[in-house]
Amino acid sequence: MLHRPQHAGMPKPSPTARPAATASKIAKTELVDRVAAQTGLTRKQAGDAFDVLVESVVTGLKNGQSVGLPGLGTLSIRATAARTGVKPGTSEKIQIPAGKKVGFKVASALKDTL
Repeated sequence: MLHRPQHAGMPKPSPTARPAATASKIAKTELVDRVAAQTGLTRKQAGDAFDVLVESVVTGLKNGQSVGLPGLGTLSIRATAARTGVKPGTSEKIQIPAGKKVGFKVASALKDTL
């Protein structure tokens, strides 16, 4: 096996780095178009319904509720503990305050489908 030296300006790849996703992103407009086509709603009505859905999810999370999306999974707010981190580039230790993050638990139906 050949050993190739690391070039000075080239960073080492992270051992936990994931390869870039190959799937393309579905934009909101495409989702709205699909809903409109399959339900007989106008694009405006489908867009309004989509906006209300997203607003309802965000409001529920803000109120501390879990939000179940049948067939997809459950969104919930998770508390994160305060911790010590390292500032990139300087290796300076910094205190990261406690906070909140959104968690997603995938539904078993979706897992089985994929």
